[in-house]
Amino acid sequence: MAALRPSSVSFDSSVSGPTNSFMGLLHKSPIFDSRKKLVRVGETHLGSLPSVKRNLVSRLEASSDSLGCGQHLMSNKMGNEMESLDKTDQGLDFFEELKHRFLCFKKQKYLEEPEHFQALAKAQSPKFMVIACADSRVCPSNILGFQPGEAFMIRNVANLVPPVENGPSETNAALEFAVNTLEVENILVIGHSSCAGIETLVRMRDDVNSSSFVENWVANGKVAKLRTKAAAGHLGFYQQCKYCEKESINHSLLNLLTYPWIEDRERKGLLSIHGGYYDFLNCTFEKWTIDFKRSSIEKEGPKCLVKNRAFWC
Repeated sequence: MAALRPSSVSFDSSVSGPTNSFMGLLHKSPIFDSRKKLVRVGETHLGSLPSVKRNLVSRLEASSDSLGCGQHLMSNKMGNEMESLDKTDQGLDFFEELKHRFLCFKKQKYLEEPEHFQALAKAQSPKFMVIACADSRVCPSNILGFQPGEAFMIRNVANLVPPVENGPSETNAALEFAVNTLEVENILVIGHSSCAGIETLVRMRDDVNSSSFVENWVANGKVAKLRTKAAAGHLGFYQQCKYCEKESINHSLLNLLTYPWIEDRERKGLLSIHGGYYDFLNCTFEKWTIDFKRSSIEKEGPKCLVKNRAFWC
């Protein structure tokens, strides 16, 4: 039991609670300023075709000018400040903003790396399978800078991995394809702070049969909840949630090993399983790797021991 306890969970009484809940999505409260900046991601230039790029850029600029959006394409850097979708209440059309972002991507990424995207059109060979929360604030491509072709992703409520005995789901279907067909080398399960899915899990009663899709889904984390109650039940509700956010990641890492084809590749050294925790309140990221040889999925005493823990801040 003690082995499963997150080793770096802070129980500071100043920890604030989630700002939203899946049980009350209609009552939204702003977390970030309505103006956001897109950070230019690291270049992964794989070659260039100057003449092709010149022709494609010329065609793009001509077509965009005919649409009356040429002024959008004058920007030379992805890092230039862009208007947030939150400006809809000022009359900005969602899709005009999305069109602008797409054309910026096309000009500044797609047309700058033609060989890379031509290769991706033929096949993908990502090194990572990422399982992350569906929360709109924690997109792995933005946080960790994954580029097209680098990570095969599945996002669900509370970034949960159900055990194999629970049967088919979108998550294990994606896992099967990523591991058996794409042969990814790493699986990374990413949790985050102020997770409304975990809040729902901690709050809900175990003896109630719910008609809620969300509650039935997060019930996959029941073991993590029980371990949280045993280790941190004396703490306040939101502190328990913070503990459970990491506990549920470790529980999902163990659940991954219930799939024979994942366990087999891990045992052969062809696959590594990692956990990650993004604290968006402080913009820090914690990463660890499951110690396969010392961990166990035995029902009598499952244990998740980790190694190579790192803290990025």
